[in-house]
Amino acid sequence: MRPIARALLLCLALAAVPLGAPVPALAQTNRIVAVVNGDIVTTADVDGRRRLFAINAGLPVSAQVLDRLTPQVTRLLVDEKLRFQEVQRRRVPVSDVDVASAIAELERRNSLPAGGLVAQLRRSGVEPRVLFDQIRVQIGWTRLIRALLGPQAQPSEAEINEFIAAQKAREGQPEFLISEIFIPVDDPAEEPGVRRFVDDVVGQLRAGVPFPLAATQFSQAQTALQGGDLGWQGQEAMDPAVAAIVTQMPPGAISSPIRVPGGFQIVALRQRRLVGRDDATILSMRQVFFPFDSALNPDAPTPQQVQQLERAQALAGAARSCEAMEAAARTSGSDRPADPGVVRQEQLTPPPLRQLISGLAVGRASQPIIAPDGIAVIMVCSREVRNEAEITPDMARGVIVRERAELLARQLQRDLRRRAQIEMRNT
Repeated sequence: MRPIARALLLCLALAAVPLGAPVPALAQTNRIVAVVNGDIVTTADVDGRRRLFAINAGLPVSAQVLDRLTPQVTRLLVDEKLRFQEVQRRRVPVSDVDVASAIAELERRNSLPAGGLVAQLRRSGVEPRVLFDQIRVQIGWTRLIRALLGPQAQPSEAEINEFIAAQKAREGQPEFLISEIFIPVDDPAEEPGVRRFVDDVVGQLRAGVPFPLAATQFSQAQTALQGGDLGWQGQEAMDPAVAAIVTQMPPGAISSPIRVPGGFQIVALRQRRLVGRDDATILSMRQVFFPFDSALNPDAPTPQQVQQLERAQALAGAARSCEAMEAAARTSGSDRPADPGVVRQEQLTPPPLRQLISGLAVGRASQPIIAPDGIAVIMVCSREVRNEAEITPDMARGVIVRERAELLARQLQRDLRRRAQIEMRNT
């Protein structure tokens, strides 16, 4: 599946919120809650971020909920201010175009039209700037850490070969596909408050809040921009306290807070497998979606819906190549991408769709698939069985660099806090 499955689900979470829900009025006075090396964090900053999280998580935007989020949101904004100051000091460029591209990618991956995310934020009572500022800091911090790695960002061939050899030596042993949220504890006096917040996050995750959303909002790990995705991990690559719990978890479970060096870690176990053994059927597909102007009533379809069905039937009977599907998608009137990306057949949902696709010959269009909002026609462009657990040099390089970047990022964040002049004011 595309990375959005293990990355940012912000748009989908927003889409699930009743956009007409009432939003409490902002406080009349925008007071300063923190001064960070001369830069201020205001009550409006805190309110915007905590409101964003509450709405995305499907929590009631009540005074009680917002107050509960305030301490950790304030700390998060202080840390973001420190990060952004360092990004600016080292002249790491992050343009408006970079931020716009990140927003456009979110919209594209979630089948939203251009501007759809901004519109949803505003209808939900959240200024888009709140999300834009967060993304700007994440992009800049990631670029800064990679720049500071220097030559360490380019592992040698010997290091890559050593990593691959170590993986092959573990063949047949269990490994785990996990996501993380890391919340730091820099001052021991803050630990009880941080623990209460982390417990609250775990409760919301278990109640259905998407893990990538919570990771994007609150995790201080380098994986935050990828929704907390840590990829496949063996026991030896985890902190011992984390490994002891993950090995006992069933897939789909969320851990309780785990105390690790530097803070608390929350882990989600997505899958488990044996090292070197994971045969999968990998599909390349094209899809064409013909949207309805209104929700379908099967007993009384509108003329427009009948016309869309005729178009879908004509395409299903005539299309003989993926290029033809792409051409049809350009004139279908839908913003959904023609190419959904590389797909693992075994993970297709719902099961009836998986069954349909598994029986579809390469280069043959499916019969129209009717949904309440439109009709889809799908074609399989290629189907290949391969071992997804086989590690490649590029995969090894990515893991090595990610681990080095995470170590450097946590050290730099601690140093920035230690050197900073931070004045916290009563809120």
